[in-house]
Amino acid sequence: MQSGGDFSNGFHRDDHRDLDLEERQVPGLSSFGRAKKRGRGGARDPRGALTNGIRVSDEQKPLDTQGSSLPCTDFDVAYFHSYAHVGIHEEMIKDRARTETYREAIMRHQSLIQDKVVVDVGCGTGILSIFCAQAGAKRVYAVDASDIAVQAKEVVKANGLSDKVIVLHGRVEDVEIDEEVDVIISEWMGYMLLYESMLGSVITARDRWLKPGGLILPSHATLYMAPISHPDRYSHSIDFWRNVYGIDMSAMMQLAKQCAFEEPSVESISGETVLTWPEVVKHIDCQTIKIQELDSVTAKYKFKSMMRAPMHGFAFWFDVEFSEPAKNTSATSVANGSSSISPSREGNQKKRSNPSDALVLSTSPEAPPTHWQQTIVYFYDPIDVEQDQIIEGSVTLSQSKENRRFMNIHLEYTSAGRSFVKESVMR
Repeated sequence: MQSGGDFSNGFHRDDHRDLDLEERQVPGLSSFGRAKKRGRGGARDPRGALTNGIRVSDEQKPLDTQGSSLPCTDFDVAYFHSYAHVGIHEEMIKDRARTETYREAIMRHQSLIQDKVVVDVGCGTGILSIFCAQAGAKRVYAVDASDIAVQAKEVVKANGLSDKVIVLHGRVEDVEIDEEVDVIISEWMGYMLLYESMLGSVITARDRWLKPGGLILPSHATLYMAPISHPDRYSHSIDFWRNVYGIDMSAMMQLAKQCAFEEPSVESISGETVLTWPEVVKHIDCQTIKIQELDSVTAKYKFKSMMRAPMHGFAFWFDVEFSEPAKNTSATSVANGSSSISPSREGNQKKRSNPSDALVLSTSPEAPPTHWQQTIVYFYDPIDVEQDQIIEGSVTLSQSKENRRFMNIHLEYTSAGRSFVKESVMR
């Protein structure tokens, strides 16, 4: 499996074509809408002030002129602002699979956290920072670009941890920490793993502060894809128009297809909808990945259908793994296209079958549900596939030039001698 690194989102175009066949969309402007979890990778105090004695910036400069590796754009400001809303953090914290797996990962690695210095990238309300303090960390730098950092500081104070947890209201690219750190923890994953591009902030923190051989939690991540058959969804959105209170409204169907399936859909599907075993789109080693890898990811795939059914699109999901760098052995097997993680078997806190015994948080269709659900790229029209039929092609996931937090998805696929293209944008 070839890898490449991010999600892709496509473009819209009014003349949706069904030639043999291209399904295309041409880029359109829209507000940053799906902010889910990431307004936090690092914001800065816009006044350039000091926070807890740690420098946020040396000079009072506008956001877009600050001397950081990535300029802070208007899109970034809007993104950070979206994470100031308590509802986003409530949704994440109430995701028990997510929050309890992180807490278990921290306690499993307590020996590497106790009396050590930790950075929490995108700390949100500060819950992971507090878990680390409870595990015995000497000091935790909780960094967040959103104004939620103000509440995080109060939460830390209310729990009597202000001497251990230092909340920094600023971007990772801009704040200053005047010591090396032993551990980086971050819940950076977006829909389709890389949507919202927060992993770049983790990489920046790693390159700025992490000691050689330091711990990163999660340590690895793997994005999967597989073709699906989901007739109920298609019927609900499209076939409905064939007969509406006895009126033939099938003239609405083309527009309905464009509106329903133009952009990727975040929803929960069952394992029964998946037509084949999944394949790896991208494997990430958080110790070694470079920011440049996140610009564009291309993966080739070849599926063999396990049943006869209409194929309605492709589903994407991911696993993240919490392990010590020296003990992890998954990179080789995944690079060869065969993940040692069974992507839909044992639930969220799956342990791999190899001796590393790593803790895994899964968002697969057969795992307990998470707030990430699965991301589906639907076709405008289903494709009939036979049992054992080959479905092959490639997927390219890239950061939008319009807004790096948007993802462009370019899908090429061939089945039964017919070739198709589907492009969409995840905003």
